[in-house]
Amino acid sequence: MSKRHIVSVLVQNQPGVLVRVASMFSRREFNIDSLSVGVTQSPEYSRMTVVIHGDKGVISQMVKQLEKLLEVVAVQLLEADSAVYRGMTLLKVKAEESNRLDILKIAEIFRAKVVDVQKATLIFEITGDDEKIDAFTRLLSPYGILETIRTGLIGLERGDHTIYQQREERDYYGEDVL
Repeated sequence: MSKRHIVSVLVQNQPGVLVRVASMFSRREFNIDSLSVGVTQSPEYSRMTVVIHGDKGVISQMVKQLEKLLEVVAVQLLEADSAVYRGMTLLKVKAEESNRLDILKIAEIFRAKVVDVQKATLIFEITGDDEKIDAFTRLLSPYGILETIRTGLIGLERGDHTIYQQREERDYYGEDVL
């Protein structure tokens, strides 16, 4: 059965790495649902969070292919019960005087932040998991969503284990520790 998997990939922070990783997905016909990339606390590394669907065999194959890339330092599967995930969305909503307070009440319930106020529109920033963002979007739909943009998910494993340790364990044991 195909399910959603969130994979964290630690890579060397250098030009062309994103293209090489994305090309690997394309060549192997893996469909990326979401991809987020950013520099880490160590400027020599970037971290990619990739969301894909597949069964265990597909995910195992994808991890092995990622690990073959020279720029990939470590790969870590982020399990739902042992990781924290967040995405961010900006939504521009029609907001006339007659309904502005209702819209703001909904935003308050979801802890969405107002980032722009105009005469006929409001722009909200909301962070959270997919379910929270989807629920907020559904409740605002009747008012008229004019535009929306959504980032990919980012995530970290809970506790004191890190992706850097994942690399050290792989180097030490010389085997798949995922």
